[in-house]
Amino acid sequence: MKAQALILLILLSGVILQADADTHAPILSHPSSESTEYEHSALEYSDRDHARQWHLTESEWQRYKTLMRGIRGSLSPATISPIEVLGIHAESEADRRKYAERWAQMMHDDTEQILAFQRAVIQANEHIYGDQPLIDVSLLPGRQQKTALKPGERLLFFTDLGCTECNAQLSTLLTKVSLSPVGLDIFLLGTEGRNEAARQWARDHGIQGEQVRRKTITINHDNGTLARLSHNQGQPPYLMRQSPEGTHPIGLGELW
Repeated sequence: MKAQALILLILLSGVILQADADTHAPILSHPSSESTEYEHSALEYSDRDHARQWHLTESEWQRYKTLMRGIRGSLSPATISPIEVLGIHAESEADRRKYAERWAQMMHDDTEQILAFQRAVIQANEHIYGDQPLIDVSLLPGRQQKTALKPGERLLFFTDLGCTECNAQLSTLLTKVSLSPVGLDIFLLGTEGRNEAARQWARDHGIQGEQVRRKTITINHDNGTLARLSHNQGQPPYLMRQSPEGTHPIGLGELW
């Protein structure tokens, strides 16, 4: 009898332990489709939000994404705008014009905002720092120093009859010389010693006879002068400064 009671007690203990284990065991379940559907819904919401920011319909946004998965996404930078993508791949002239006008308007508005902010930055800088410049240009490396020419010094300008680049520099030089106490000696290449060619060139460039008579400006055949003074390194247009210290090349931007 005692043996039977002991067996019954052992069996009951096993049942109780199993029930307790079942109560505390973690509940395992297979992933449901709810989380996947939620993520998909969030992604769609993000797309709709981006489409609204670019003033595009959902179908336009979907077409943009499709195009970016093709050759456009391979050739263009990642920063290309949806408007540009749709405009490049427009299916009709009307669509191309629509996207072009929209992009032009957006760029115009963005430029206005940038300029407005820049004006605000300038005003803020003046308010905080007064007249102190943002950059001390005198400390920049390679900055050209202005050269003040002294009375009696002369500039030597070498040009060619067919040098169109020389004409702009000559015009600047003529203006500067007319306002300063220095002379200008012009050396012409390509005249082959023909005085009439030199005179015609002077007339074409508005050089006054009175300036030539007073020796403020002289017109000369080069006859190898440029090669000699520049050690065969100079090419028109070429400018030099003649002073008591010698004759040296000088840049047009260094004058005055």
